[in-house]
Amino acid sequence: MSVSHPSTPATDTAGRQAWGPVGPVSSVAALTPLPLAAIELTGGFLGRLQQANSAMSIPRGADHLERQKAWVNFDNVAAGVADAEYHGPCFEDGEAYKWLEAVAWDAGRTNDPQLLEWLSSYSRRIAAAQDDDGYLNTFVQSGQRAGRYERLAWDHEIFNAGALIQSAVAQFRATGLTGLLETATRTADHLDRTFGPGKQEGTCGHPLIEMALVELYRTTGDSRYLDLARYFVDVRGHDLLDPTHAYGDAYHSDRVPVRDTIVPEGHAVRAVYLAAGATDVAIETGDLQLLDQLRSQWQNMVDQKMYVTGGLGSRWEGEAFGDPYELPSDRAYAETCAAIAGMQWSWRLLLATGEGKYADLIERQLYNAVLPGVSLDGDSYFYANALQVRAGAVATDTRMAAGGRQHWFGCSCCPTNLMRTLGSLHTYLASSSEDGLQIHQFASATIQADLPVGQAVVTMETAYPWSGRVTLTIQDSPRASWGLRLRVPAWATGATLQVGESTLAAEPGTYVHVEKSWTPGETVVLDLPLTPRFTAGHHRSDSTRGCVAIERGPLVYAVEQVDQADAVVVDDLLIDPTILEEEYDEELFGGVPVVIARTIPRQPDPTAGDQVPLPPVRAIPYFMWANREVGPMRVWLPASNPFG
Repeated sequence: MSVSHPSTPATDTAGRQAWGPVGPVSSVAALTPLPLAAIELTGGFLGRLQQANSAMSIPRGADHLERQKAWVNFDNVAAGVADAEYHGPCFEDGEAYKWLEAVAWDAGRTNDPQLLEWLSSYSRRIAAAQDDDGYLNTFVQSGQRAGRYERLAWDHEIFNAGALIQSAVAQFRATGLTGLLETATRTADHLDRTFGPGKQEGTCGHPLIEMALVELYRTTGDSRYLDLARYFVDVRGHDLLDPTHAYGDAYHSDRVPVRDTIVPEGHAVRAVYLAAGATDVAIETGDLQLLDQLRSQWQNMVDQKMYVTGGLGSRWEGEAFGDPYELPSDRAYAETCAAIAGMQWSWRLLLATGEGKYADLIERQLYNAVLPGVSLDGDSYFYANALQVRAGAVATDTRMAAGGRQHWFGCSCCPTNLMRTLGSLHTYLASSSEDGLQIHQFASATIQADLPVGQAVVTMETAYPWSGRVTLTIQDSPRASWGLRLRVPAWATGATLQVGESTLAAEPGTYVHVEKSWTPGETVVLDLPLTPRFTAGHHRSDSTRGCVAIERGPLVYAVEQVDQADAVVVDDLLIDPTILEEEYDEELFGGVPVVIARTIPRQPDPTAGDQVPLPPVRAIPYFMWANREVGPMRVWLPASNPFG
């Protein structure tokens, strides 16, 4: 990695550093992310999703932030308005930065003049509010506190700085614009002068700065930012934050040192952001002991504290992880932001290790824990994602699923987080290494990779996740041999790979590897069987014991009352766990595979003769629920003698 002055970012041959959400990594890592412009979605499910984010979500986000007067906060500070009225929560700056990050990723893809104007104009307004020494936080600068860093546990000052840095790095990587990066670098320099050994001790109550500082280090080459990130990781768990909260130190990820944490606890978003940042630090410093601890922490989270959807956080109280296997369906919190944080953590572990289980979880969380958070038209959102809604449920909070998706929230973290995630979604598809190209996620796309032996260009065509066939065509290739690796999801029993005239078995939970000298025009076809399947609930989880969930390929399915015949009552279901069928409904949401299950009477009449069977149960992909009406719904279905 090249080293340069903080204000002079390391650049690639195109004149700017162009990596995606995670930049270049150290030699400790197994894989390297591809440059932002190296992957382009060319249609299909994910392509349309990204287009909807661009056409609807991001512009509506601009309107919402203007109405909330998020930018007025910056203008008042810049104008020196004494005791100016402050608008929004103390982390409102961070929400504006996350939206601006989404704009950056989209501008990098499209070069849209409106987006580029937003980047320039809002960046100038942000810079104008910055104090001469680099401090920038409009909540404090507006007079809401007498001084800086008075309430580290609560005021999100360092969190907001982290969001600023992430937004600035994204803008530079996507477009080459440096204005916001200069502002963010001054903020990081201020933090470096303020915090650390021999300076002010402590950290923010909401982790995020750790990831941000590592990305700034990757962008500038200045090791001070990596050192400060490591400090912020290691200072936690040493009783430096005043909890003053019923949920205690765990809420702020401050009860146990990171290096001693066995499984994430407390506020789910904070805990997983911290783990992702610690993974970045482990990778860049070559700290294999820390990396191993984080891998163990991830596995324990997946085994004990994750919903079948990939949702994270089972308690509304403190937006928190519960105890192991405490995973209620109707009270599930499963915040959309927590699943996004999970994707970020798994991506880092995937790059570090090359192990497919991390890509598997990215897929599960994307389709089943992130996408439920946004409506199909991209204009309304779920904050929390319940796995069950009962008949007669009443929403007493705008975050509750029973009230349906909302156009915005007072705490707008989930909408803005979704926008930046969908804007950069294509970067999760592939990576490279010394031995070739790896395909982690499946979508219609063009992928260009500069491999050690030369440049390769591959196109991928698929109707995934509705169809399991993925066709890759070599468009350009160096003459030398190189390897192509394709992920075979753990659920894909019976998968095959066809290369020329040869058909190979593809073992689930691995990457199938083909290494050869490729000729332009050659194709590789991966077939992933999408046969619907039942998944049994864990016996330690009271809410799922004796229940089954329906899955088809990467998708978890849900049963909504709106899809059922009158005789089928979702709250009363008892499923036959031995029979599943599917049909394609061309009229539902433009065409969707619907899974059909059989239901049986709960109290059959022993004196009756042949009884008329109940109508079948229709299940749709969980992420699509509540796009017609909000009514009874469930993912886990009580079963008669599940799996014997």
